[in-house]
Amino acid sequence: MPECKIEANKKICNCSYEPCSRKGLCCDCLHYHRKMGQLPACYFPDDVEKTYDRSIENFIRIYQNR
Repeated sequence: MPECKIEANKKICNCSYEPCSRKGLCCDCLHYHRKMGQLPACYFPDDVEKTYDRSIENFIRIYQNR
């Protein structure tokens, strides 16, 4: 199994929730948000991500209108 590149992941992570313990740990982030019925920040444009509405419905709405 490849080693997690936490520091490299942090550089490209657009999550604006600063106390997030999963920053850079993409697999943990993805599992957490899927369990919550959401998608992680990296699925959203920066301006939408900052609203913290990471619902699947919001994702569909955004990309249907583009």
